[in-house]
Amino acid sequence: MKDFKELIAKQIAKVSNIDEEKIKENLEVPKDTANGDYAFPCFILAKELKKAPILIATELQAKITEDSSNEDIEEVTAVNGFLNFKINKLKMAEEVVKEFDKKKENYGSGNQNKNIVIDYSSPNIAKPFHVGHLRTTVIGGALYNIYKFLGNNVTGVNHLGDYGTQFGKLIEGYKRWGKEYNIEENPIDELTKIYIRINNLCKEDESVLEECRNNFKKLEDGDPYCKELWEKFRALSLKEFERVYKMLGSKFDSYNGEAFYVDKMQEVIDLLQKSGKLVESEGAKVVELGDDMPPCIIIKSNGSSTYATRDLAAILYRARTYDYDKSIYVTSYEQTLHFKQIFKTATYLGLDEKYIKGLEHVPFGMVLLKTGKISTREGNIIKLEDLLNEAIEKSKEIIEAKNPDLENKDDVAHKVGIGAVIFNDLSNNRIKDEIFDWDIMLNFNGETGPYIQYMCVRTKSVLEKAGYVPELKDVDLSKLDDENSKKLIDILYNFNQTLVAVTEKEEPSILSRYLISLAKEYSSFYNNCHILNDDKSLQDARLYLTYMVKTVLEKGLNLLGIQVPDKM
Repeated sequence: MKDFKELIAKQIAKVSNIDEEKIKENLEVPKDTANGDYAFPCFILAKELKKAPILIATELQAKITEDSSNEDIEEVTAVNGFLNFKINKLKMAEEVVKEFDKKKENYGSGNQNKNIVIDYSSPNIAKPFHVGHLRTTVIGGALYNIYKFLGNNVTGVNHLGDYGTQFGKLIEGYKRWGKEYNIEENPIDELTKIYIRINNLCKEDESVLEECRNNFKKLEDGDPYCKELWEKFRALSLKEFERVYKMLGSKFDSYNGEAFYVDKMQEVIDLLQKSGKLVESEGAKVVELGDDMPPCIIIKSNGSSTYATRDLAAILYRARTYDYDKSIYVTSYEQTLHFKQIFKTATYLGLDEKYIKGLEHVPFGMVLLKTGKISTREGNIIKLEDLLNEAIEKSKEIIEAKNPDLENKDDVAHKVGIGAVIFNDLSNNRIKDEIFDWDIMLNFNGETGPYIQYMCVRTKSVLEKAGYVPELKDVDLSKLDDENSKKLIDILYNFNQTLVAVTEKEEPSILSRYLISLAKEYSSFYNNCHILNDDKSLQDARLYLTYMVKTVLEKGLNLLGIQVPDKM
């Protein structure tokens, strides 16, 4: 598809002798689109051309207007030092429709062909999958889908918390009281009870804590009994997690958790030793990272490894196995320091510079209830599965009230409820804290998941009522000359650029805001333009535009991890 931004940059470069890339980088979309489709701030050329921005804009406008060779640009104006460009809307419509007709459901896709590793979700084995895990799971999932749609080789890694001293405690608790708990039927709840009970005993009796440490040491050394129990806890936990992942539509290519790197840690220690960066500090072995950062602890004073050691082993493994261009970690902002330490320490592992540059931490804010912070104190955890089920139930109540005769109410409620939770998470900047407010989340008229699903269902209904989707050869694009149609075409043109922007900033909310704009604009189009009418030529053009909007809305929601019902 023709890149109008590039075309404008070429035109400005041609008449100004300024570097085309510099111009393209600084071209922007005006907030008020009445001013134009693109604007170029001439103040960035003032130093180079030794002229005032207003004069530069006026001179460039005159030169570009004189050059009539470019029929894609309809109008150029100079306003307060800005050059404003209006694109020929018929040319834009031809470009968008031609590209869409070629790609259909893959409209907006790309061929970036980079190797991307995304580490997300990563719950702790034998602990509840609580609402705090929601953000990493859906942000990581959306990035996974979007990178893949843009033509990249993507590996989704669920770096399970399946290693550490807590397993020594669980093994001890299970040895003592395992028969009292039915872990086969309700694994997470029962294992949590065992963990809380043994934890309390450890606080009272130091010798019990010592036993737990011994159990973990035995596990590290491959003791058959301890290993068998650990494998059982892991398998039962994963089975429970899979239920939640199925509800969310989450998928992973690897479940290599912390335990996977146990036999790979020694190489990290050897490489750091060889680099001369591993030093002793209060009995521990650490890497000093300068005055502005605490040292990275590699081996504790008692000789055991740390999260950092395993994360560094994971970097080595992923570089060699996936040859990544980007290795992304989706975790809360509370782990920002940890990843700064890890990435700085990784520079001493002798890896190619490409792999160090490709390391990226994608932090996010907390999940809050309308009443305030969610408490994760023992026994007061909101389980993600409970929250998702509540969303489905509340959706069903709303659907019952709005459309009591609707078929497949359970399926629709599932898609709307889960979609509402995911969209609520992904509609605001990820670094902001997310607030759970059912009244807002499930509103069919607000800037919500259900609203976009509803508008998508409306497009399906229009096409169903017409009984056909017109062939492109029957579509007269000159009929789409009203303002609503032009705005829709503008938004559709920007779909691929929106997805690219998501990956540049690791920010799925850019796509969410795009979908809100598209849904709102279609609502205006639907209300202002009679789609089904006696003028078949006009009807076919508007139906084809409706089909395009349906396809992009549905694809956009799918990329966020949201399904669309056929009716609502």
